[in-house]
Order: sequence, then C-alpha cells, then structure tokens
Amino acid sequence: MRAPAIRYYQTGSFAAGNRLLDPEQRSLQAGEERTNSITCGHRACQGCGEALGARYALDAAMRATNGQLIAANATGCLEVFSTPYPETSWQIPWVHSLFGNAPAVSTGIAAALRAKGREDVRVVGQGGDGGTVDIGFACLSGMFERNDDVLYICYDNEAYMNTGVQRSGATPPAARTATTQAVGPEPGNVFGQGKSAPLIAMAHEIPYVATATVAELHDLEAKVQTAMELRGARYLHVFVPCPLGWGTASKDTIRIARLAKESGIFPVFEARDGEVTGVSKIRRHLPVEDYLRPQKRFAHLFRPQENTAVIARIQAGADRNIRRFGLLGEPGEEA
Repeated sequence: MRAPAIRYYQTGSFAAGNRLLDPEQRSLQAGEERTNSITCGHRACQGCGEALGARYALDAAMRATNGQLIAANATGCLEVFSTPYPETSWQIPWVHSLFGNAPAVSTGIAAALRAKGREDVRVVGQGGDGGTVDIGFACLSGMFERNDDVLYICYDNEAYMNTGVQRSGATPPAARTATTQAVGPEPGNVFGQGKSAPLIAMAHEIPYVATATVAELHDLEAKVQTAMELRGARYLHVFVPCPLGWGTASKDTIRIARLAKESGIFPVFEARDGEVTGVSKIRRHLPVEDYLRPQKRFAHLFRPQENTAVIARIQAGADRNIRRFGLLGEPGEEA
C-alpha cells in the first residue's frame, strides 16, 4: 500500500490546501478516531521531528491492528521526553528497553505472544539512530536473520541528541557535532564513515524495508499500514530533523525534511525481500546547497568562504542516490 500522489496547485510551493483535496487525502491533526498513541504533556523540543514521526507512525500501526499493539522503545530522546518519571505520554502498552536491546526485547515480546497463541497482538520496536544504527545493531541484525514478527522503526535525527549531539553512524559527512567539531583542514564529520541501515536491512532480504520522512505523513502512514499487513521482520527508517542538534528553526522541520528528499540526500523508497519495489520521485530537483545552508551544523561550509570542494562531494553523494534509486521522474511514477 502506498499513499496516492497529491498534485500541488500553487506554483513554486508545496501547498495544496485541504479544500482542494478529496476527503480521504486530507490530513487530520486530531479526531475521535485517532489513538493519540503519544499524547500531550511530553517534553520534546519545539519542532521535534521525532515526536511528529512517532505520533503518526504509532497511530497508523494502531489503526492497522485494531488497537492490538505493544511497543518496545530504546533509550533515547523519544523515551526520555515522553516518560519523565513518574509520568508518561504513551496511551498504548509501552515498554522501555535499554539503549541497545530494543530489537531483542521486541523479539521476546513477540515470542511470548506466540507462545500464548495471541496472533492478534502485534509488536513494534522503535529507537533513534544511535540505538539502532550503532549500539543496537547486532540485536537488530539478529532480529532480521531470525525473521521475527516485529516492525522496527528507526527515527533518524543523525546524531546522539539525547546525550549532547555526539556523532552516530548515521551522521552525514561534514556535519558538526559535539565530537566532530568544525575545526581543522577537514572540519565536521569525516567522509567515508557511517552506514546505511536501510541498505543493510535489505541485504538481510527481510519481507519489507522502507524509508519515509515527516514531510510526507500520508506516505509514512501508508508504509506502516503495509508493514503491519505482513508477517516477519520489517524495517522502517524515518528521517526526522532535530532543530536543536541541527541548528535549524523550529518552524522549518517539515521544510528541511522535504529538502532532504528533493535534493536526493535522503532517498524515499520501499523494498520487498531485498529488491526495491517503489520510490517516491523527486518533484522538483534542488541542489544540496539548498538543504545544507539553513542548518548551523553545516555553517562552516559557507563562511568565512564557501567550501565548494566539500559541497561538491556531498552533491556527488546525493547524485549517486538519485541514480541508484531512479529518483528523477514524474511525481507518483512507479520505480
């Protein structure tokens, strides 16, 4: 299942306006039919992409399972801001795991449900890029190898935001973090390190792998729906900008996520059994500079003078994504 493409009507913008859309395409921020899995009272920063992504992903999972869902959550921003002791913002069965074992805990929950004959109750594991791409990666790979019946969602804000914005395996090249300072002949995070968790997940040839961003919430919801219709190990990697760690304006979270996709920095796609089955095409191809410039973590690339060599290397990476996934074409066109 994929979200239907929405045609935008205002030249030079992405605005459609609910009055121009069919009712089933309109976004509802609140309503009696929503689970509101994560509700008010949490301590997320203003403009937090992770809070938005988690709310829409878990609400979609609850709809897909008729409310029969258990979530296991790794230590990290999402856990910390949603459960300050003794309070919680979660309105679903929710378990806090350690930083690195959310996939294993999710697997254990699924095994316990299977032993009890409860095939109606489904399991979602979730964590940030630190707890997923780095600390918890062995547990995640094991979950994939065993093909455990779990949907694991990684909310990728590209650093360890909870502990002070340190570099993770998902931090992009040249980005400034607390451990990759903008100093020296090659400031920021070095090129050639890190890893692509979605591509590694695909290498396990599990039933379903997908990426999504908070700039396209219908697409995110549709991919969660698709994942919950399947059995076995499934992986969803969600791009969630972090205003605090990235040095962006709180109001620009959706814009930054959209620029990541439109520049080719973050490819949005689906895969089944290790094969790409669909991509979200770039609507208006933009240079990576449009994505980099609004973020203070890349400010050293533009002043005191523009570092054209590093920007060109980042552009080359985005161009490779575009070629690899076939991202250019008409919006809504199948891969």
